[in-house]
Amino acid sequence: MTNSVSDHAPQPSSPRETRVVVAMSGGVDSSVVAALLKEQGYDVVGVTMQLYDHGEATHRKGACCAGRDIHDARNVAARLGIPHFVLDYESKFREKVIDEFAASYASGETPVPCIACNQFIKFADLMETAKDLGAHALATGHYISARDDGRGGRALYRAKDAARDQSYFLFATTREQLRMLRFPLGDYAKAEVRDMARRFGLEVADKPDSQDICFVPTGRYTDIVEKLAPASVVPGEIVHLDGRVLGRHAGVIHYTIGQRRGLGLGAKVAGRDAEPLYVLRLDAEKAQVVVGPREALETRAVQLRDVNWIGEGALSSLPPEGIDIMARVRSTRPPVPARVIAGRDGVLVVFAASEFGVSPGQACVFYDADENEARVLGGGFITAIEPAAMTMSSKAPPLRAEEVRRAPR
Repeated sequence: MTNSVSDHAPQPSSPRETRVVVAMSGGVDSSVVAALLKEQGYDVVGVTMQLYDHGEATHRKGACCAGRDIHDARNVAARLGIPHFVLDYESKFREKVIDEFAASYASGETPVPCIACNQFIKFADLMETAKDLGAHALATGHYISARDDGRGGRALYRAKDAARDQSYFLFATTREQLRMLRFPLGDYAKAEVRDMARRFGLEVADKPDSQDICFVPTGRYTDIVEKLAPASVVPGEIVHLDGRVLGRHAGVIHYTIGQRRGLGLGAKVAGRDAEPLYVLRLDAEKAQVVVGPREALETRAVQLRDVNWIGEGALSSLPPEGIDIMARVRSTRPPVPARVIAGRDGVLVVFAASEFGVSPGQACVFYDADENEARVLGGGFITAIEPAAMTMSSKAPPLRAEEVRRAPR
């Protein structure tokens, strides 16, 4: 198998002497990873994380890490004849993922909790647990690849199947973590994985994929924000870009950047003959939802925080004018041409053509090309945007003249 454990960093002399902990969610992907590695002769140990009090999510299709999923993971491990442990990570998951999600959402951002889960739980706490269990590697069912970079390290690459690629959620993976992480499914399509599950006789072969955010049983993000941060849900005004007050809202948490429908403005304002209005900005401090025409959603550049660089060299060693990359601002969008500039004021990404509906809190992920198996160079979280049309004020300071001249064309 191209992406097997033995293809990468130095390991014991044989698979039988190589212990691999597999993060088993109870889904078909991680179950197949465990089965593949077991078939290849590795010493496989399955670990399932209980991340939250599943409660009403237990019987909800598409909710991962719930009671049914733990049951399924345990059954798969029993069929494969491998040890299986269920670990309680509820308190850490609540602190690092759920609480941060609620705070970010309440502040008007669009957080991506799956990134935080990988960054702070799976590839941090779980990795330490794997080491405590004597593991040489930690394997997951993510659709992404990691290979030797030819310089004594490892590099991360998009999955072969672009429709399943999960690199957007894994950009924060560090070089040190990559030395231990293994992603056996990076070279497979989903249909192939299900076929393998049937070959292994796994009951989860046709189990539906998880949907939405695992710790939101109802699928409504606002429910958990209202529960954890009720004081942040403040009614306010819906304001047009030109300053006109168009209506009232029950809290900025009920809106997202780029939203057009369900603005609650009534037929008089948002009727068929009126100018189509979109959510342009969420100002939690003023309790304002700013709306306007679609063209005002165009973004020319974004500023980033907590940037993780896993490309060649160091981020600080990039030339002053930056380098051309492919950038992705949402998991559902393809990468687009851009330039990343690391300067005194932080990291800036300038797009070759305007992007639409970009929101603070989202990730901006870097790639070296636009091919399916392009290398992941890293990424960061968007803190501010620079609108293409300067009619709208933004938290982002204006680009310096030299940066505008260096922007990709």
